[in-house]
Amino acid sequence: MRYDLKKRVCAGEVSPAASSKRGTCTLKHIFIINPSAGKNDSRQRIYTMAEALREKHGLDVQCMLTASVGHAATLARGLAESGEEVRLYACGGDGTVNEVANGIAGYANAAMTCIPIGTGNDFLKNFGADYEKFLDAENLWNGETQALDLIDCSGRYCLTIACSGIDARIAESVHKFSANPHLSGRGSYLVSVAANGIFGRIGRLEDDFALVSMCNGRYYGGGSTPVPEARMNDGVLHTVLVKNISKLRFARLFPDYSAGNHEKLPKDVVRFSTAKVVRIHSDDGDIVTCLDGECSHSHDVTLRLADKKLNFFGPAGCDPNATAR
Repeated sequence: MRYDLKKRVCAGEVSPAASSKRGTCTLKHIFIINPSAGKNDSRQRIYTMAEALREKHGLDVQCMLTASVGHAATLARGLAESGEEVRLYACGGDGTVNEVANGIAGYANAAMTCIPIGTGNDFLKNFGADYEKFLDAENLWNGETQALDLIDCSGRYCLTIACSGIDARIAESVHKFSANPHLSGRGSYLVSVAANGIFGRIGRLEDDFALVSMCNGRYYGGGSTPVPEARMNDGVLHTVLVKNISKLRFARLFPDYSAGNHEKLPKDVVRFSTAKVVRIHSDDGDIVTCLDGECSHSHDVTLRLADKKLNFFGPAGCDPNATAR
């Protein structure tokens, strides 16, 4: 769906006002909006924001609504494959950001940013104090582009943290708890930790590990930071491996794992690596893998570095490593 900024109605075709070129500028600014993101409908705020860019700066602006899971990736990939210069604004939560990134990764003519309207918005926490600037497209549209690393997970990309095992099951059940209006994104995650870590079953990966997390960024689960040193553009991925231990011991270790207190974690249980390729296999059941909050099931997972794969733009001077330790 595309939104006609002049008529203020939704239509299935590109509006004349949106599709026409203005002056000699051919750069397109496309807002990909997830209408289901967050607890409130933010569509009108995004429409108004997009129209302000058109009126104030004469930009070629379009708004597109997603209709289902995966639709944002399809839209983004179609725009990137057109060969035109495009700047995409992922309007939603971490799942929408992940989909848009998957759609344009590796395309030199496409760059993305994001406007947070989801519940967790962990990706933008990597930018520290500049988080608030991402709320307004006026701070974004002319920002410089920088290349970010990605994690390639068996052909699908992840921006921040790819986790498999108990943490992925926690993330998978977060969506159930996040429907509760009394719980924040972080609150939903902690309730899910209790349900999975204390009352649930901890699985096994290759009969050795209960949890494998590969980190390009620093935040997930509403604010957990297992590797505060992780940087999103240094060509290094940090992997945390937690041995298959009792549920009670896992519950005791979780606070320090979540806070990135490596020195407090027992070395016989928790190991850290900077391997560029990690392979996970299970003979006795599905491996649940979570990429930026979106989960999938498989028996084999291969994680590897995708160096400088994504073009990203944001507020002037923004730093994806602003909060790195």
